[in-house]
Amino acid sequence: MLTLKPVGEGSWIGEPGSGVGKRLFGGHALAQALMAACEAEGSGKLPHSLHANFLAPGMAADPVRYDVTQLGAGRSFSRYRVDAVQGDRQVLTMTVSAQLEEGGLSHADTAPDVGDLASARHALERWQESQGDIERLPVIGDLGLRPIEIIPADAPSLFGDAPHPPSSAVWMRSRDEIGDVPGMSRAQLAYASDILFLRNALLPHGVRPGDSRVQISSLDHAIWFHTTPDFSQWHLLAGHSPWAGNARGLSKGHFFAEDGTLVATVMQENLMRVVDA
Repeated sequence: MLTLKPVGEGSWIGEPGSGVGKRLFGGHALAQALMAACEAEGSGKLPHSLHANFLAPGMAADPVRYDVTQLGAGRSFSRYRVDAVQGDRQVLTMTVSAQLEEGGLSHADTAPDVGDLASARHALERWQESQGDIERLPVIGDLGLRPIEIIPADAPSLFGDAPHPPSSAVWMRSRDEIGDVPGMSRAQLAYASDILFLRNALLPHGVRPGDSRVQISSLDHAIWFHTTPDFSQWHLLAGHSPWAGNARGLSKGHFFAEDGTLVATVMQENLMRVVDA
């Protein structure tokens, strides 16, 4: 899914995503843009941060060209700009900073207590049974097509339409073999970070993606990688929205490995404009 094909110096083509709507999924573009930066990086450094702006909607059925420009390189850090283009339209621009691993002072937050994975899986199964024909629920059909397996800690609040506090906890892992391709596990995490995340800002207002009353899209997205994840294993994304206003919502979150290790921090701002009736 995230494998790229070189098409000239500093440029790669990414294949379209699979079967989820007509619009290019933002997480797909994030992940492929990150892989393009990893392809350009040849000195053993790995991404420790990315900052992306979504510039225009893309089409899911069309390939994307990723043009990479090196902005600077030193012994420890290298920085890149990645521009994602479909046809003559630029859909995303991203800056990526990569670093050689080194030691030093360290501390980290611990994972929140949201219950274990087995309990979340059992609760999800019970909720699915209560919904009758589960395949008719658009959000479940959508998630089943994703390359990321997802188990929410609280499915009724995340998928229902009643107002809830602006926080969520979701277990995630890749359905695909990751292998030892440099940066691939980071790219899988980047893909996963855009699934369901903006719901944190919508939860208090009783609306969800797909609600005709609200225009919703991602505006920008940032990730800081604290260590190399193994995204073939389960990770918990604990998210929270501290603010929404002026037709925008802000969400922040942390990825934790199943043993509680803090792996990455994510922030995203999204459009959430009320549509006049």
